[in-house]
Amino acid sequence: MNWLSIVANRLLWFVPTLFGLLAIVFVLSRVVPVDPARLAAGEQASAEQVQQVRERFGLDNPLPVQFVSYLRDVVTGNLGTSLYTQRPIVDDLASRLPATLELILTALLLAALIGIPLGVLCGLHSHSWLDHGLRVISVSGLAVASFWLAMQLQLLFSMRLGWLPLAGRIEGFPPDMVTGFMLLDTSIRGEFDLFASAIRHLALPSLTLALPAAASVVRFMRNGVIGAVHSPSVAYQTAMGFPRRLIVWKYILRLALSTTVTQFGLIFGFLLAGTVVVETVFDWPGLGGYAVRSILQSDYNAVMGFTLCAGAFVLVINLFVDLFQMAIDPRGSA
Repeated sequence: MNWLSIVANRLLWFVPTLFGLLAIVFVLSRVVPVDPARLAAGEQASAEQVQQVRERFGLDNPLPVQFVSYLRDVVTGNLGTSLYTQRPIVDDLASRLPATLELILTALLLAALIGIPLGVLCGLHSHSWLDHGLRVISVSGLAVASFWLAMQLQLLFSMRLGWLPLAGRIEGFPPDMVTGFMLLDTSIRGEFDLFASAIRHLALPSLTLALPAAASVVRFMRNGVIGAVHSPSVAYQTAMGFPRRLIVWKYILRLALSTTVTQFGLIFGFLLAGTVVVETVFDWPGLGGYAVRSILQSDYNAVMGFTLCAGAFVLVINLFVDLFQMAIDPRGSA
């Protein structure tokens, strides 16, 4: 299977997958016994004012008509207007997306830097005391609730030690955004004091996301290394007398990464879901916090817009993972 076939096959599944996702979220959002028109109009609004809001957003139409109308708007790039912010949802998502991506990419990098070396150690010394100890730690990392871990990190590093800020994205006035990525924008402008502040604010939320993800990377990498160690190619290189270090770096690590990299699409989805909790705890101005506020306000269109955005990103990331795996191991996609 070549690159073009992989891309075409994935794109064919994009539309039905996103359609099914939107249909499920649409039905679930309407099951909630809350009137969004009443919330948008306010507690003191009269029945006529509530009805005007309902007619303005099309909430007085039957559910099938609402869904068809929403799908028609989505095709044209219109996700509707938020009941909470009174702004186009596309603008809300676009303004918050860079903050979430910066958080997820940083957490993904930390998870790889932590998980890959530990996974290699576990795989090369399988069933040793080191392997058992690291596996216990990794399982514990998966079992820890994100909100509990976030609060413990805040208590330790912010309130007790005072090393890192408690919440927010930057201290003082943020710079004029060019890309929306705080680290990139501050470094481009040479504002290194703000760059340092952005790193300090990013540390705790990214670490909260990264630790459970690193535990998953350890497990996947360990299994990949064990499989690579017992593979015929590594057995042949060992019999030929190649140095152990060369075999580990050139053969075992590459084979293990080819099996582990496929899991990074799942880990990205896991991190994206985790931002809903982490961004709320750390008051991070990203998509996760936006989704929570939209759910609490019964802002149906905003919830569906977030779901559509999250689903599209997961699909795109999985596509890139497939292409990357094909690049490092073409035989796996043949």
